[in-house]
Amino acid sequence: MNNHTFTTLDFFKIKEALSAHALTGAGKAWIASLIPSTNLKQIRALLDELAEAEQIMAISTSVPVHGLEGIDSLLEGLNKGVALRPDQFSRLYDFLDCCGKMKRFMKDKEYVAPRVSGYIYSIDEMPVLAEEIIRCIRHGGVDDYASKELLKIRKQLTIQEERLKEKAQQMVRSNKYKAYLQDHIISQREGRYVISVKKEYRAKVKGAVLDTSASGSTLFIEPEEIATFSEQLLWLKSDEEAEIQKILSYLTGLVEANEQKIRLAVETMVHYDFLFAKAKYARAINGKKVLVNESHVINLKGAKHPLLGSKAVPLTLALGSPENALVITGPNTGGKTVSIKTVGLLTLMVQSGLFIPVSEGSEIAVYQKILVDIGDGQSILDNLSTFSSRIVNIIEILKETNDRTLVLLDELGSGTDPGEGMGLAAAILEQLYAKGATLLATTHYSEIKDFANQHDGFINGSMEFDLDTLQPTYRLTIGKGGKSQAFAIALKLGMHPELIKRAHRITYREEKDYSDLVTDNRRLIEMERQIIVNRHQQRVKNEMNGAAKEVASFNMGDNVVISPGNEYGIIYKGPDELGNYIVQVKGEKKKYNHKCLELKIAASELYPPDYDFDIVFKSKEYRKTDKILSKRHESGITIEYEE
Repeated sequence: MNNHTFTTLDFFKIKEALSAHALTGAGKAWIASLIPSTNLKQIRALLDELAEAEQIMAISTSVPVHGLEGIDSLLEGLNKGVALRPDQFSRLYDFLDCCGKMKRFMKDKEYVAPRVSGYIYSIDEMPVLAEEIIRCIRHGGVDDYASKELLKIRKQLTIQEERLKEKAQQMVRSNKYKAYLQDHIISQREGRYVISVKKEYRAKVKGAVLDTSASGSTLFIEPEEIATFSEQLLWLKSDEEAEIQKILSYLTGLVEANEQKIRLAVETMVHYDFLFAKAKYARAINGKKVLVNESHVINLKGAKHPLLGSKAVPLTLALGSPENALVITGPNTGGKTVSIKTVGLLTLMVQSGLFIPVSEGSEIAVYQKILVDIGDGQSILDNLSTFSSRIVNIIEILKETNDRTLVLLDELGSGTDPGEGMGLAAAILEQLYAKGATLLATTHYSEIKDFANQHDGFINGSMEFDLDTLQPTYRLTIGKGGKSQAFAIALKLGMHPELIKRAHRITYREEKDYSDLVTDNRRLIEMERQIIVNRHQQRVKNEMNGAAKEVASFNMGDNVVISPGNEYGIIYKGPDELGNYIVQVKGEKKKYNHKCLELKIAASELYPPDYDFDIVFKSKEYRKTDKILSKRHESGITIEYEE
């Protein structure tokens, strides 16, 4: 399993969709780190667990999983000699309350989900901690009644603050200061009460200047008359803060004493969030639990790609009994790539403990590795063509593949010479199968269909195509190879059947009549315009062809010049139906078309009528052995007749 496989098969998109169903940040983090398992027992346990969670969701979709926000940072702040803040205690109380709700929620679910409901017993109740938090913390702060000392201090603070305000009000209402003040409002600067005095009367009001207006025309002064009251107020606030810290430290000590219980409760609640997110996602995609095995058996019934939604066409295929390799052929955009990606993605999901959108009775094999070569791997940075980069990838696949590997190959051998690409594709498929891999490959090569038919363990598949609508149906048919449908589409679009007949002869080396497929005489008459040739041009062409055929007649032993390289050779045999001759050039026999040959010296001028051409075309060892066997039987001597 690697990121290339996850990206190509859209596994990361599945995790994004799954994450949308998680209620907590910690649950989303678990989903982000989700990777497929290769342990069969673990996968079965995960699927059984998810089945129970889905049973619970069927009873009630309102699962009380919340209250986890901020708990991680709270736990990180423990045992560092610093008291927790009041807001952190409020969040912890919400979490403990959520744990209590979950306990009550799971109490009546034991009969349908004994394993999942049993997890709740790992959460210990902490009534003393919860009661102390609710007693001491209220509205995001420390409550007055958290301690007798705090209540006493806050009462004194209230009295002292009232005295201070009253004294300040007396000053602003006094005729003594009326002419000096900018306004009659009492304000605060740095927690101390001040009055606004005009700059020019600074000397008239004794006290400390704590601030100045933006224009500089107003000074904010703390009068001496109220400074004493302010000092007493600050001392009381200092006492209040000390008492608050004492209470917070006491509560922090309680939390630290229950740290392990809290951590276990957090882990359990996060697991519940993760588990029920999987259950919600399963319900969203109509996912089902499937059987899993390590026997290479894949049996998908009505499988759909989970990211395609209602657009997905059900896929049904079976592998592993006994065939382990599927070769899918068919037209472009017919759904071949989607089919193999669906198999790969559903396998990843099952090994991650997820349900998949299939019909009942489906089964998936568990693999240690899923290796893919799908899509355009062109690398501009590495200066590699699409073909080269894909071959580099396939080389790595060949290295990594073993008998517990699922290999997915798309358009194997494409991007190069068709003949060489087909041969390379066949060799790769043969080697991967020999290494024991479960194999799904798509191809355009008709020869690969024949390869699959002729090799044990391989089976053909094809994507259906609707010739009436000229559209693919995206349905996979197992057991027969598909066609590119080029001839059928061309005929449907109006190409003359005679042209298609010729194309079929060139492609398949066999005759097939397409004229019966066109029943509309008017349409056939219109098609005739495609094959009508000017008579004069046809006569000239026939004369030229006749002349060419007359010139291009060679006999065994003729000495010829081969263009364009101007090499010399000797005619061995020919011509075939395409006008090709076998020519011996520098001791090797090669095939050339008659158009590339020009007579240099006729055989009749070089050799007598009864000349034995074996001297020219056969090896010395061949002639010697042939001579011995023509006279008598000799045991231990064999002869291979050369073409």
